[in-house]
Amino acid sequence: MTLAEGDVGLRPIRARDQRAWREVSGRNRDWLRRWEATVPPPPPGRLAGPRPTFRQMVRFLRAEASAGRMLPFVVTHRGALVGQLTVGGITWGSMCSANIGYWIDEAVAGRGIMPTAVALATDHCFGVLGLHRIEICIRPENLPSRRVVEKLGFREEGLRTRYLHIDGDWRDHLVYVLTAEEVPEGMLSRWRALRPGRNR
Repeated sequence: MTLAEGDVGLRPIRARDQRAWREVSGRNRDWLRRWEATVPPPPPGRLAGPRPTFRQMVRFLRAEASAGRMLPFVVTHRGALVGQLTVGGITWGSMCSANIGYWIDEAVAGRGIMPTAVALATDHCFGVLGLHRIEICIRPENLPSRRVVEKLGFREEGLRTRYLHIDGDWRDHLVYVLTAEEVPEGMLSRWRALRPGRNR
């Protein structure tokens, strides 16, 4: 499954993305380190496990996708890999919700690529999958990421204290939320209206 709007695309991550993914993530290591999830120290008496390889990561993500719990995408711009977006925590039943996480190459940040990617993913979740609620949790200090969701009309719902282990410690996160009823016209339509004539 591939989603696209102009020069921006989302497609499933694959093993052959390894070289491009490592190049982009490696070049952005210092820029992304403050926002990347880390594994907390193991309990006393237990050793930390090895860091997964790229192929192990892809196998895990694709297995979760096959089980219907996740949609792991790479973000592309004009065909080149420029980031990653994952729809995770997909829950059905009485909740019908998911969360979205993402990162982007600093070299192309601020061009509307990530808001377009989030809009594509949100429309797919609401319109195709039939989910009802999307959450995006962001560290309060991450102003660029907060601007992405605020542009799209996600509303701030509250603070989750010491929510995720990021950059070596448990960090607070702001919760941004959107439900299907809040965007009857579709997220992409809303985003297009905000950016008339702009290259997406």
